[in-house]
Amino acid sequence: MKPITVIVTASGAPGTAALLRALRENGEREVRLVGTDMSERSVGRHLCDAFHLVPAGSDPGFPDAVREIAEREGAAAIVPQSSFDLEALAAAVDRFDDVAVLVSPLDAIRRSNDKAETYALLHRLGLPAPAFRRVRGAREVEEAARELGYPERAVCFKPVFSSGSRGFRILDPTVDRAHQLLHERPGSVAMRLDEALELLPDEGGTELLVMELASGGERTIDGIANGSEVVLGHPKTREAMRAGLAMYFVTLEGPGLMELANTIVRELAIEHFFNIQLVGEQVIEINPRISTIVYQEDLNLPYLGIKRALGEISDEELRALTARIRPGRTARRYFDQLEWDAS
Repeated sequence: MKPITVIVTASGAPGTAALLRALRENGEREVRLVGTDMSERSVGRHLCDAFHLVPAGSDPGFPDAVREIAEREGAAAIVPQSSFDLEALAAAVDRFDDVAVLVSPLDAIRRSNDKAETYALLHRLGLPAPAFRRVRGAREVEEAARELGYPERAVCFKPVFSSGSRGFRILDPTVDRAHQLLHERPGSVAMRLDEALELLPDEGGTELLVMELASGGERTIDGIANGSEVVLGHPKTREAMRAGLAMYFVTLEGPGLMELANTIVRELAIEHFFNIQLVGEQVIEINPRISTIVYQEDLNLPYLGIKRALGEISDEELRALTARIRPGRTARRYFDQLEWDAS
């Protein structure tokens, strides 16, 4: 088949190395990889065939910068890895001419990225999701926490718009601060309510979501959607957290979880890659982008998603590949490193 060039944004993201390897080792054609990132220290600079610095996804100049790179590099497709890149690319998708930009419609991205809107939607659909309050400032945080059961039970909060566990904190009255200080690594997510209130302005500031604390094992559903249903995907566990990232995954059989994913995809009209995260039975995240994938030698979800976006494989053909999914397939993430001489 004809070689293609693919742009991977946020190429410093933790899943970049595995994603790039999967796209290269597709077994069908040569894929030239172009990384973009806002940081010159991105690992994509070393692992991609070409690399370009770009503004942050929130910068008004971001979509045009990516479009110019796509034109210069002759890209066939763009795969965004960061939630912060999605909205700008979706708003500018018509400016990318013949380049396939693997993003959902703008409305789906906005509703998914706004966690309060996400939970309100889930409640309207009758799907399990945490009770929540949308607030600003210390006074409203305290009021919401107590309405949700604090201090009799722990609650949690995070920014209404966040990604990758950024800003997530558990408010737990039983937390042992001395134990955290002496025996835990820096960066614990648990704190007491009064400690959080000291750090927040009395009123205003970042809009926050104060929520019921979901409990139980973590699972996600990953796949490819067509705007009305999942065409290929599967659930997996999400375990062994480290620095806010899951490090161990096992694929699962889960017809109930796939039915839940179909309901969400249909309601939001999610297109291309998606990731839906649950803690226990409650849905806590909807991410209309690629996330950590459990790869198989005969089932390469990222490459298949790109082929679909390019019109090289049909939804019917993707559905037929569902039989290849192997429950029990396991993935473990680990740290590695690169060395080079500064020039």
